[in-house]
Amino acid sequence: MRKKVYNIQELWVQIVEESDSKAFESLFYALNPRLIKFCLFYVHKKEVAEEIVSDTFVKSWMQRGELSHVKNAETYLFIAVKNQALNYIKRFSSIHMVAIDESTVQLVDAYRPDREMEKRELIFRLDQAIESLPQQCRIIFRLVKDEGMKYKEVAEILGISPRTVHTQLFRAMKKLNAEMTPYVKSDNNPLSIHITLSAVLVFLILL
Repeated sequence: MRKKVYNIQELWVQIVEESDSKAFESLFYALNPRLIKFCLFYVHKKEVAEEIVSDTFVKSWMQRGELSHVKNAETYLFIAVKNQALNYIKRFSSIHMVAIDESTVQLVDAYRPDREMEKRELIFRLDQAIESLPQQCRIIFRLVKDEGMKYKEVAEILGISPRTVHTQLFRAMKKLNAEMTPYVKSDNNPLSIHITLSAVLVFLILL
């Protein structure tokens, strides 16, 4: 069954101008998973991320009459979630940082079944490499590669320039390529996956 596609801005207009609860419900189902995933970039605890996102939606509904000026609802909600996540971190500065669960990263099934272990190892190593990036660099990488956002959108959400987004993404790709090369190139192992630099970048984009 094909997933329903919503026009986020149209839903937002119905919410702020008509107090349409059905539109609000549709907006929640359309953005909730992505906002939780985004929030995890900061708090690394699923239950906390879910609470922050739910609170953001509730506040948006309660304040809907004051939000008619918002021209990009998606960006507004991402920024709101980011701000709440940062506030949470300030309140609980001893937050335990852990890697996002391996199951959140999926690899295109392009290899034979007998290479399943190699694929799982590669995915695990890649996820570790991504999580080892500096926070801003890691978040930019996730938003561009996971969420498919444009540089301008990421810049607006994070409050930085598009040039900074481009620079940080380049650094992330360079570091990830360096980290992954030892795991994807080996002439001694017949089951190893031989991937050139350009193929590594394509692999990363497909995740």
